[in-house]
Amino acid sequence: MPYKNLLTVVMIASLVACSSGNSKRSGDENGVAVSGQQLSVQGSAPIVGGGIEEARRAAIDVAVSNASLQLKRNNSSAMLVSDIKVVDEWQDADFYHVQVLAVLSDKQRCGSPYRKKIVATGFPVMNSDQISGTESQDLYSGIPREINNHLMETGDFIGRNLTNISLYSRPDTAPEIRFAESTGEAVIQNIAKQQNAQFVLSGVIRDFRVESTEYVRGSGALADLKSMVRDFVGRRSVGIDVYVHDGFSGALLFQHRYTESIVGDVSLPNGYTVGSERFNDTPAGHTISEIIHQASEDIHKLFGCYPFTTRVIQAGNNRIVIAAGAQDKIKIGDKLMIYSASAGGAAGAGLGESQGILTITDVSATTAAGTLDSTAVSGTVRPGDWVKSFATP
Repeated sequence: MPYKNLLTVVMIASLVACSSGNSKRSGDENGVAVSGQQLSVQGSAPIVGGGIEEARRAAIDVAVSNASLQLKRNNSSAMLVSDIKVVDEWQDADFYHVQVLAVLSDKQRCGSPYRKKIVATGFPVMNSDQISGTESQDLYSGIPREINNHLMETGDFIGRNLTNISLYSRPDTAPEIRFAESTGEAVIQNIAKQQNAQFVLSGVIRDFRVESTEYVRGSGALADLKSMVRDFVGRRSVGIDVYVHDGFSGALLFQHRYTESIVGDVSLPNGYTVGSERFNDTPAGHTISEIIHQASEDIHKLFGCYPFTTRVIQAGNNRIVIAAGAQDKIKIGDKLMIYSASAGGAAGAGLGESQGILTITDVSATTAAGTLDSTAVSGTVRPGDWVKSFATP
């Protein structure tokens, strides 16, 4: 079973059972023990040709497979494995053994053990003449800023704003990124690397058109009334594209178009800030705020349980420093996988070979340091290499 199966969504049964205030424990012949919202799982694999790292991965796969089989027998409410951690491992003769702790969470509210960084860029307007100079000029930066704010409020993300720039010199061709000096993937990677971000948020205000009121159907008093109020009561269409790119590969992971219509006072007075109370009190502001809320919910649902990823920023003397710390919810004792960045291209252009397991020994606010396991080859880890958790989406 390939190691990447750790990144597969596992449908599992609710295993919460309480008796006299304590969770009941149960087990089976595969070494699966259930306690509240956690699974303690064992796995073993033979060491072939001295390949300890390969045996370790296979043992983890076996542990997850054993857990899946056990959980399927308890066909109750569906849940997700939101985190997988190796809490113990040992070698016995020609076999490698692991003890894995799987943390369970509700399917609709998968809580990540780590906060993932997302950097927001500006949302350009495809037709600039659709927003007049007397209207709010905050949409460009305000929409992505508020999506980021909503994501941060979930506790699963750290938002960084770079809303003064746009990825799209041609908004009409988005999500295609056109830069003469580099590819779109390289642009994403460079922004993510500068901001130490895992994801890059971008978008386009594709439609903000006020429907024409020059012609009023009919005659008589009703037509005269319509003509009088057409400058105050109208209809405006809203279309906003939202994209999320992977900051490490440049791949487009999320693309969705949100459309709504505004009926009534369709204006957004100049000086109204996206997210403010007076902005939300206008029909147009209320509609845009609903789109922001829906987009942030969709992004959280999709990426809340993604494996946490960051980068190595220093390496030497078996001390590895990573660009994540206490604010990312990194803790002493955590174990993370390190992979080499792909050779022959931009750093982060692809996932290379595993460099071993990093055990965290020191944590500061924004960085953490640790040591590699004994199976790792000294000196192979370099700044820019990937660091990933065992969490599954």
